[in-house]
Amino acid sequence: MTAIFKRELKSYLTSMVGYLFIFFVLVLTGIYFSAYQLSGGYSKFETTLSALTFVFLIGVPILSMRVLAEERKQKTDQLLLTAPVSVWDIVFGKYLALVAVFAIPVVIMCVYPLIMSKFGTISYASAYTGILGFFLLGCANLAIGVFMSALTESQVIAAVLTFVFLFAFYLMNGISSFFSQTSMSTAVAFGLLIVAIAIIIYTMIKNVLISVVIGAVGEIALVIVYVVKSSIFQGGIQKVLNVFNLSGHYDNFTNGVFDVTGIVYFISVIAICLFLTMQSIQKRRWN
Repeated sequence: MTAIFKRELKSYLTSMVGYLFIFFVLVLTGIYFSAYQLSGGYSKFETTLSALTFVFLIGVPILSMRVLAEERKQKTDQLLLTAPVSVWDIVFGKYLALVAVFAIPVVIMCVYPLIMSKFGTISYASAYTGILGFFLLGCANLAIGVFMSALTESQVIAAVLTFVFLFAFYLMNGISSFFSQTSMSTAVAFGLLIVAIAIIIYTMIKNVLISVVIGAVGEIALVIVYVVKSSIFQGGIQKVLNVFNLSGHYDNFTNGVFDVTGIVYFISVIAICLFLTMQSIQKRRWN
């Protein structure tokens, strides 16, 4: 894993991609820092970080699009898979290289609260808690980018897929407001979701009987729960969509709150995405 990490990190630091990402993040940080802190007089650096979250929509697809897609296109992934390293070492080594590149501008951001302290009193705990949350949010976004890069050999398609998913997660609050919070609408939505899951299972195993049984059991269980306690479905759509709201789980950090739940959430997103990446590679390996 160490060799893959060093190789991948070197490739980013000897090309324009890594430096372009670092430059992009630092320039926008400087612009917002000048606008909010120097000109606006805001005493919270978290305000700047909160405004910077959109940077992941552009920076992450550019940085992560080649991490696995390029290996697949150039057929060098076959060499990696036959090397004496596990799939986990390959995926995690490449992911750590992305995190290392992202960590460079984040470390530089740590200087800004020190600069602000020269002009007034600030809360270091609040500022660095915000930076920690920003770093974790970026790591979660990078994990999503790695997974998207594993799905295709085209860097452009990988970048587009990453942007689309991150943009959807970014707008999740607005999307959830379009849905009714009534129990009936939530139950109907979950019923449609069960049908979709049954169809997906059929496409995977090509067994009509098993797919129909799973779908029927799911629908029956849904009806029973709704009849027994329909109130449990109140606002259920919003609760489900909130799981995918990455920026929403960052809000507490911007308020200076050391959110353990948020930390666990971001680590879970990273773990799930890296696991799915491994499964995608394993499936292609045996095929």
